[in-house]
Amino acid sequence: MTVKEIGILQDIPSRIDNNKTLRMINSGKVGYRHLQAIKTLTCLNDKKISAWFDVSEKTYRAFKTHGDDIKARIQEHTIMALTLIKHGIEVFGTTDKFTHWLESENFYFDKKPPIEFMNTYSGIKFIDDRLTAMEYGDNN
Repeated sequence: MTVKEIGILQDIPSRIDNNKTLRMINSGKVGYRHLQAIKTLTCLNDKKISAWFDVSEKTYRAFKTHGDDIKARIQEHTIMALTLIKHGIEVFGTTDKFTHWLESENFYFDKKPPIEFMNTYSGIKFIDDRLTAMEYGDNN
């Protein structure tokens, strides 16, 4: 899939932007469909995604039925993750190519896959910075 094929990403910033992220959270429009988009785009299971958000799988699954109860920090993390995914798709052209890169060992991430850094805001920002470097010709 490309960014154009994924409707929910149209409202997501193309780069990490604190102002836009805060506006989205304050608008009250960030909900379960955003969490579901992460799962759909990355094809990862609930266990892996819930670990990113530092919640139990049970809590993550509860968001499906009580989407309006998602705390601001989870909403923020969700928007940042979707922003990163959107940027990655733009850099690699498809979700599959980006996901492959995200799950592959990488020199810049201490020979770990970048996906292991998705559990913190600074980790997401670091991955995003690597994507920007790649746009400007830095390999990996």
